[in-house]
Amino acid sequence: MSRSSRRRAFDRSVERSTIASLVPVLALVPVWLVALAVFWFPIHFVWHIPFWMFALLHLVLVVLMFWRPLQTVLVMRLLGARGATSEEAHLLEPAWRSVAQQLRINPRRYSLAVLESDELNAFACGGSLLVVTSYAIDALPRDEMTGVLAHELAHHLGFHTAALTVRQWLSIPIYLLAGIGFFLQNVATAATRSYVSHSSALTAVGRLVSGILSVVAWAFLSALLVSNRIANKVGRRSEFEADRRAVAMGFGRELSTALRRVEATEAPRDGNSLRDSLVVTHPSARSRVMRIDAFRRQPLGHDRLRRGAI
Repeated sequence: MSRSSRRRAFDRSVERSTIASLVPVLALVPVWLVALAVFWFPIHFVWHIPFWMFALLHLVLVVLMFWRPLQTVLVMRLLGARGATSEEAHLLEPAWRSVAQQLRINPRRYSLAVLESDELNAFACGGSLLVVTSYAIDALPRDEMTGVLAHELAHHLGFHTAALTVRQWLSIPIYLLAGIGFFLQNVATAATRSYVSHSSALTAVGRLVSGILSVVAWAFLSALLVSNRIANKVGRRSEFEADRRAVAMGFGRELSTALRRVEATEAPRDGNSLRDSLVVTHPSARSRVMRIDAFRRQPLGHDRLRRGAI
């Protein structure tokens, strides 16, 4: 592949899946506003801040998730990720330097992180974070790791992580409110059993309060599940788009080989099952390998590379 083709592969472009990924964000906005209003209500008595300003402030603060100095602390902590040990860096960084050198980019422009896991996996998040599992670092040879990192870099170049990061930020007050609701429901249930069990009327009131709190908590949690289900469907398309871009970068063979390793250990799945629609965010490794091999057989000119991009 020519140097100019690789440079075009490195260009940032908003792809179709990026636009589609705004749908689960929009689906979450009404519930986010309700959750935020619950937290704003007692606060505004102290600081007299209008609700629209309170909501706007929370929304603007999402930029912190994309600011590199803070993302390495905040985002990594939210994910449970960490920096690489010296042994892991010895295996991981040469592969990343190979990708950066081939595309003529500064390797320090993006940050590498490690997630303790026995799964062979990697993902992109925030504005410039590339996360690889500890098992993947041990299991993948250097050339296969370059394909994996090129694929994750492609997510950043296609702005696939932008809507995901915003959605995670909007989810925070919803998660907090759902957690508070379940906690208060447990408190109400325990108090009913301990203090008013002698009175049938008070017991009924306690059970009513407990039931209302449970319904409210589940309502907020259900909104997150619906948003996640929509996001999972969108995310599968973004995987194919990132694969296509990785091929255009010149790392198709390495990525295909790494996915074949995943395919060997991947459990069969029914793409129409409820579990897949709720929790599976990636297409099967087999389907991705088939598409990558098809991409590699095609001449990847500029127009073909941009297919799916806006």
